[in-house]
Amino acid sequence: MNTTFNIPTKEDVNSTNQAIFDNLNKTLGFVPNLYATYAHSDTALENYLNFANAKTSLSAKEKEVVNLAVSEVNNCIYCLSAHTAIAKMNGFNDQQILELRAGFSSINTKFDALAKLAKNITENRGKTDTEALELFFNAGYTTGNLIDTIALVGEKTISNYIHSTTQVPVDFPLAQPLELETL
Repeated sequence: MNTTFNIPTKEDVNSTNQAIFDNLNKTLGFVPNLYATYAHSDTALENYLNFANAKTSLSAKEKEVVNLAVSEVNNCIYCLSAHTAIAKMNGFNDQQILELRAGFSSINTKFDALAKLAKNITENRGKTDTEALELFFNAGYTTGNLIDTIALVGEKTISNYIHSTTQVPVDFPLAQPLELETL
């Protein structure tokens, strides 16, 4: 078995995925390699995008807090690179992004609690520490926010695992290594 994974082109995928590729080209200007990799399956790309774009109680910035913390724990350079770019588009600077990847925020108590929770959930495979939960709720989050956060941890972990398995090339500016001593 060849364990090198090609990146499917529009011609390589079914009609549903071809339409998604067209839409991605219109909205993003390209089809990210990871999304194209999902299209090896006739259904996974559509299912993933529906999950990733579903309604949530978390804001766009809060979603990036979770995405960065989870992708750092799962050591996914693809998702770290993509979500560094997206976090910048959502107003985070380089230092804030590095902090969120490390699982904290020095500028916002809600982001701090959310980053700590996302990191804790991921590191402990859902066996979340009481301390992380208390910090989250004390920051003003609800049980509904908790469930949405757990769903987002799962959604991001799927992409982390697909990249970790396939190692398709990163087509975003590479995220810098996280060096805790610089934080």
